[in-house]
Amino acid sequence: MKKFDPAQTNIKTLHQLILGSVAPRPIALASTIDKNGIPNLSPFSFFNVFGVNPPTLIFSPSRRGRDNTTKDTFENVRRHAEVVINVVNYNMVEQNNLSSHEYPAGVDEFKKSGFTPIPSSLVKPFRVKESPVQFECRVKEVIETSQLPGAGILVICEIVMIHIDDAILNQKGGIDQDKIDLVGRMGGDLYCRTSGNAKFTVEKPGSVVGIGIDSLPEQIRNSEVLTGNDLGKLGGLPSLPTQNEKEEILHLEEVRMEISQFKNQTNALHHAAHSLIEKGKTFKALTILL
Repeated sequence: MKKFDPAQTNIKTLHQLILGSVAPRPIALASTIDKNGIPNLSPFSFFNVFGVNPPTLIFSPSRRGRDNTTKDTFENVRRHAEVVINVVNYNMVEQNNLSSHEYPAGVDEFKKSGFTPIPSSLVKPFRVKESPVQFECRVKEVIETSQLPGAGILVICEIVMIHIDDAILNQKGGIDQDKIDLVGRMGGDLYCRTSGNAKFTVEKPGSVVGIGIDSLPEQIRNSEVLTGNDLGKLGGLPSLPTQNEKEEILHLEEVRMEISQFKNQTNALHHAAHSLIEKGKTFKALTILL
């Protein structure tokens, strides 16, 4: 593997390497007010949620790497500690991109990007009507990580009001990830979205602790067929199959057919187990491997 010492790597290269690796990143379309009362709008992908009690968002309008200047958003929240963080979905991604252009101070990016400003309930900055979720926030603290070019500026925000478009809710009142269709930043000009085939699920650990990959026999752990994800799922099972369970499962027609279709391949049982895992039948997969 190549090694990069941040202290010996130029800022542009470091920026590309880190942003290409830490991705996808959600986007905070931050609405603030300048010293003259003019709205300001700018997107930031150094952004995430950091707690729910109190509900806390943090974003970073970092110092510019090329000349070490600070951004209007940073200056605005220093003067007036309020911000609206609007989430960005696919329908608004091009307008969001337009709002990121570096217009001179005092220019209203709502007008430049064509977004619609609407009044907030508790804070002075405007919300973006087109955004499916808008967080009114009060800024609790601003932390500058250094005074160097490219340094992070952490704007720690407490959510004081949330506005959610009814159209993105599911029948249970939660956020439907297909309907909200959020976008995230990747490296360079690349984005991704949360609808369609880009989504997949990984079940959270339950109350029963998994056996762990270390509990699997060596021939399974060192398989040339099973992937790391396969092993992770096997290790997440609550127990190894009993002898009775083995006998019952090995006599199931679907298991016998799964094994038979790989009988001419090297490590046939491992191929069959991989296929069963892909179909969500992890316990049956482990059984044929033991």
